[in-house]
Amino acid sequence: MNSRPLKARLAALAASLITLALLAACEPPPPKEADTGRIGVTAGEIRIGSSLPLSGHASHLGQETLRGATAYINHVNTQGGVHGRRITLITRDDGYDPPRCVANTQMLIVEDQVFALSCYVGTPTTTKILPMLVGARIPLVGAFTGANDLRNPFQRYVVNVRPSYYQETAAAVEHIVGDLGLKRIGVFYQFDAYGFDGLKGTEFALRSYGMAPVARGSYARGTLDVEEGLTRITESDAQAVVIIGSAAPSAKFIKLAREKNPDLVFYAVSFVGAEEIARMLGPDERAKVLVSQVMPPPDLPETRGLLSGVKEYDELLRASYPGHSPTSVGLEGFINAKVLVEGLRRAGPDLTRERFIDAIEDIRDFSLGLANTLTYGPGDHRGLQRVYFTKLEEGRFVLVNDWSKPFAPSACK
Repeated sequence: MNSRPLKARLAALAASLITLALLAACEPPPPKEADTGRIGVTAGEIRIGSSLPLSGHASHLGQETLRGATAYINHVNTQGGVHGRRITLITRDDGYDPPRCVANTQMLIVEDQVFALSCYVGTPTTTKILPMLVGARIPLVGAFTGANDLRNPFQRYVVNVRPSYYQETAAAVEHIVGDLGLKRIGVFYQFDAYGFDGLKGTEFALRSYGMAPVARGSYARGTLDVEEGLTRITESDAQAVVIIGSAAPSAKFIKLAREKNPDLVFYAVSFVGAEEIARMLGPDERAKVLVSQVMPPPDLPETRGLLSGVKEYDELLRASYPGHSPTSVGLEGFINAKVLVEGLRRAGPDLTRERFIDAIEDIRDFSLGLANTLTYGPGDHRGLQRVYFTKLEEGRFVLVNDWSKPFAPSACK
């Protein structure tokens, strides 16, 4: 074999490699981690993504959360945005369906190129996207769920605003057992991650009194099939029922259970949506219904008149949605947006996702205009801690001020 062509080929290959090396030297380096953290941020815009139920049986929660958040974001944008950047909220409807929420989140991150996520609604949906937050290093601020999975173990990219379901159920059991003296407690729950979380929290709380649920009944998410669970609980001679569900099945359960035992006491966690279940039960319903809430009820004179955050929500809601009544769910969306914006402001003009999380962790005793302040820190993204208790009275929920007579008519109307 002639060596001359081989030498020529080797020389040509060497020349090609040198050329490629020179071209590579002229190419920009791959993006650094700090640059990927700037996705969703331009000179004039910050894109925020949200997947929430805007249709289906949990649509009331999604729509109210969105109205509250939008009311505050609209206000911020009219004031010039944050460091000169307007906030764009990109929303996708998941119908309270976990696979749709996962698909929506993928589109928000990959196609919509959002900077952060906010105002997700629901435990079975939100818990499914937690691994994606770590993979994308993308923050989630303020989800309408008290799920323990968002809190334990600690996750850097999850910023909680509301108290947990464990906190809600622990406070409720303390009142039901300690103040009302009721010993036979049943649990009616949605058969999914949300219901299991609330059931576990209730069981933990009862265990501290040396007790356990006398009965457990459930229903499938998205249905009104409450009868089997109803039978289990009513046959147990329960005195009170802890409800971990959404509004429609919970309302049906309460109505049917009262036909069998009019003296039953019902307690529901905040996800039920106080205003929605009150509407479904009707103004003439005399059931003994308690609902824990993680925001002060915004439609009461004693909160709207005394708390600046509730008053601000009321005013900005009317500006964006004239004629629309304030709700506890809407107030939570509003407060979620306030926390998001405060983090963006503290992060400064050179905004990245890591700087944003660092800025959130720098928040100490921050006033949201509510009855308690907000504090975060490294390793602590729990958020607010106070739980409010309300009772059904003449078609709406009012604050419980006297646990010795919780179902006596309120002095304030």
